[in-house]
Amino acid sequence: MALRSDIQQLLHAGTVIPAHPLALNQNRQFDENRQRGLTRYYMASGAGGVAVGVHTTQFEIRDPKINLYETVLKVAAEEIEHTQLNRPFIKVAGMVGPTEQALKEAELALKYGYDLGLLSMGGLQNWTEAAILDRVRAVAEVIPVFGFYLQPSVGGRIFSYDFWQRFAEIPNIQAIKVASFNRYQTLDVVRAVCHSSRRDAIALYTGNDDNIVADLLTTYRFTVDGKTVEKRFVGGLLGHWAVWTKKAVELLDEIKTCLNNGNDGLAELLTRNVEVTDSNAAFFDPAHGFHGCIAGIHEVLRRQGLLEGRWCLNPAEELSPGQMAEIDRVYAAYPHLNDDDFVATIISGHFSPQRAE
Repeated sequence: MALRSDIQQLLHAGTVIPAHPLALNQNRQFDENRQRGLTRYYMASGAGGVAVGVHTTQFEIRDPKINLYETVLKVAAEEIEHTQLNRPFIKVAGMVGPTEQALKEAELALKYGYDLGLLSMGGLQNWTEAAILDRVRAVAEVIPVFGFYLQPSVGGRIFSYDFWQRFAEIPNIQAIKVASFNRYQTLDVVRAVCHSSRRDAIALYTGNDDNIVADLLTTYRFTVDGKTVEKRFVGGLLGHWAVWTKKAVELLDEIKTCLNNGNDGLAELLTRNVEVTDSNAAFFDPAHGFHGCIAGIHEVLRRQGLLEGRWCLNPAEELSPGQMAEIDRVYAAYPHLNDDDFVATIISGHFSPQRAE
């Protein structure tokens, strides 16, 4: 399957792609109305797409006893279709597991009209890099692939520079999300892509929640075969952007304006990078090994009225000690980063997502 031209253009121009949370009621059952409301919120915010069935949507949706993976893909696709946006909107489906499972999930994604598969390399700790590359090739023959470098602290692993060189050469790799939370490993991916024959065919997206703004401001420059090659992260596919999404869209626009105008406003944006990272630390809970990251996202959405509560499928997933106070702190410290007023207009029914550009 080839990527639609308007989707490819948007992907390479760079956009905001929130990682879609899972709405549950107090009985930890799927809340379809609020799930659809979240999708509408992301469209209304001006996001360029959503990623569904990913870590933020909770991996437990694949448990046969819960069996929500297909449901969340279907519901988001239906809501996007129903809204009939007058602009392209990228639908990304998360895919995990051994090759057979990843291929089944790719087929489900195609069934519901998804454009790309965000292919996680997590949970394959005993696989060789060659075996993982074979898995990627198999999936890329079915659906355009959004590569994914996941940090080890939440189930990922470290890959060699050689791995990323070979990864970048696989046909139908359309983008790579770098979420290594590590500058050295981020550099490996960007350098490998720049040295690839497919460098212009691959869009780079930040998933480094600890360095979002700086990633988007940085130009990477290498000498390849005697010629200067440059590459940038053009957008983000982020759990952090599942909240305060309208402000994330405005932020990316501000970054693009800065880069197009001789870095005017760069110093202010670098300060904003620290503010965003501080907020992310409250939501994602690195102080406790990211244990409260999904509950933290849910808590923000609960405060805004988009979710009824912060319940997760796994009852053990809750805010960590002190995390609520940290969320209170960043809310008070950085009021310019939240989009509470915008969310209130959506909930009151005075905003149409069709008009979000």
